[in-house]
Amino acid sequence: MRFMERRFSPVAWSVNSSIYEVNVRQYTPEGTFNAFAKHLPRLKDMGIEILWFMPITPISKEKRQGTLGSYYACADYKAINPEFGTLEDFTALVKAAHKLGLKVIIDWVANHTGWDHIWTQTNPEFYKRDSEGKFYDTNNWHDVIDLNYYDGGMRAAMIDAMAFWIKKCDIDGFRCDMCHLVPLDFWNRARIELDPIKPLFWLGETLDAIYLQVFDCLYGWRWMSATQKYFRQEATLTQLKDVLNHYEFDLPAGTVPMLFTSNHDENTWNGTEYEKYGDMAAPLAVFNFTWNAIPLVYTAQELPLHRRLPFFDKDEIPWNGTPQLHDFYKTLLQLRKQHPALQTGMAAKPQLLNTNDNDRILAFIRKNEGKELLTIVNFSAQDITVQLPGAQIQGKFTNVFTQQPVTVNGSFSTPLKGWEYLVLTR
Repeated sequence: MRFMERRFSPVAWSVNSSIYEVNVRQYTPEGTFNAFAKHLPRLKDMGIEILWFMPITPISKEKRQGTLGSYYACADYKAINPEFGTLEDFTALVKAAHKLGLKVIIDWVANHTGWDHIWTQTNPEFYKRDSEGKFYDTNNWHDVIDLNYYDGGMRAAMIDAMAFWIKKCDIDGFRCDMCHLVPLDFWNRARIELDPIKPLFWLGETLDAIYLQVFDCLYGWRWMSATQKYFRQEATLTQLKDVLNHYEFDLPAGTVPMLFTSNHDENTWNGTEYEKYGDMAAPLAVFNFTWNAIPLVYTAQELPLHRRLPFFDKDEIPWNGTPQLHDFYKTLLQLRKQHPALQTGMAAKPQLLNTNDNDRILAFIRKNEGKELLTIVNFSAQDITVQLPGAQIQGKFTNVFTQQPVTVNGSFSTPLKGWEYLVLTR
């Protein structure tokens, strides 16, 4: 049952989109905007639509961790991290992305700043203070201090800083870091004031569905956690389906989860998708791209990337020719744009199907505008012959990965190897 009303509608281009998270520091030997720009044509060819840049602001030096520090310890909300280049470089990068039809959103860290952010000198009242009048952090993060959202001047300055990037660089939206640590009414005011400048996409790093009163998309942490437990044999496929039902029935209309197998936090602190999922990584990606959600690809997952990237230090990614999984993601991303049944929202709601092995096989169909998409995933290491007993699906489909014809009817039966998947369209 839906329990929230939204006063905002998602910007049209965000519907049925995909996100690519850019870790500028690690992306190239130079670690700059200009060097990253050379990858734009490849990402466009792969089918990516939204580029999410991890924080691009300067990093505080006081209590800095590692040699380069955390992107998330901001020193100035209206400046560029010189490690990446100049404000002009970033503006040119946004223009180049727009020319290719890509959108650009930036990471916005509104809950805290670094210890030597310019506001600590100009407006110390913008921060929380302890009984001795000292700045502090409530989340055990060594290199940041909490902002005070009881201060109206700070709220106004924060919105002004966000507007700066829209007006100066023509960005298309925000990924809001740990947005549930910031009062919901602030985000509501920010959207009311900023959307009139330019219609924006709002991605919230939270699993708190109440924040979808403002945000268009939240993190699929529930799904990530459940699938990890499933891979460790600590959860059942039925429990995974419960999470999917939550996304389909408990979120407000017009909003969806962002599903992922990796991101900057997961890769660094919890492991690559191969550490977390093993051979389940590929079928899980196929599921994430065909369910009713916005899928995320993290920096270099298309390589694939089999190592963790350090958070506070430089570690160059070994690009060498065409990434091995480029065509894998390209097939899924093109399918999302071209097939009516993969439109996000109520029009093409997934319908879970009964199979002959509901403990290991997850199958669903999506229909829209007379077109159908059928996804069948073997979420086990065992070879299984899959049947769809009683399924009212009839017709000639095409396997999107092999382009081979497949007939689906009441006697449909197909062998799937361990962790194999089948995506059929008509």
